[in-house]
Amino acid sequence: MSLLRFAVRGVAVALFISWGLLCVTLIFPWVAPHVRAAMNGRWSRGLMKVCGVHIRVRGEPRKAGAVLWVANHVSWVDIFVLNSVRPTSFIAKSDIRAWPIIGWLVAGAGTVFIERGHRHAIRKVGHQMKAQFSRGAAVGLFPEGTTTPGFDVSPFHTSLFEAAISAQVDIQPVALRFFHKGRRSDYVAFVGEQNLVQNLWRLLGTTGVAVELVFLPAMASQRCAEEGRGKTAAHAHHAIRQAVVEKHS
Repeated sequence: MSLLRFAVRGVAVALFISWGLLCVTLIFPWVAPHVRAAMNGRWSRGLMKVCGVHIRVRGEPRKAGAVLWVANHVSWVDIFVLNSVRPTSFIAKSDIRAWPIIGWLVAGAGTVFIERGHRHAIRKVGHQMKAQFSRGAAVGLFPEGTTTPGFDVSPFHTSLFEAAISAQVDIQPVALRFFHKGRRSDYVAFVGEQNLVQNLWRLLGTTGVAVELVFLPAMASQRCAEEGRGKTAAHAHHAIRQAVVEKHS
């Protein structure tokens, strides 16, 4: 941990985020969706670079057409590392909207917020997901519903799988694996009683942070429709968990 490194990166991140907020406020309302998406992708790659997060991509991400990306959830950076691969509309729990700065950014980038446990909220989010799919967009879902240290995968909530199935959209599982100084690590996982400032202190004050995105084979929409959301979610969970718990030196 380096105080000087944290200070230098902190200033750089603050300036970068200020630029992002200006774009969301002043430019996004006036440009076409594909322009916003391109800006979002470039900005996300830049933010991760400024934060010192190295991104490694394995497998074949679905880069075009409507798709539901289903991933395990480790940190707030998950949204931005996935956005770095392809601009994505995410489904996130509503309390993220209240996070200082990060909440404003993800809201401006098109994140859909859901109030867990409310049936009407799930129905509303399902309609919003279908609207994104109709535009050929990628939608990102963290079906664990919370973050974990990243060494295993918690059970999935299955309700929002239905939106992709009824829209006849393929589902691609994605495994996120976090590394610190070359080894699998939970050093920057955003878990427990830790707040955002404490997590940023860890992330910005260290080096050697890498996130590996493992894009697993997509599950065809026809197969998902035949199996239903329960079995589809179970297959996605199994595939992601296999990749997450795989030993890696």
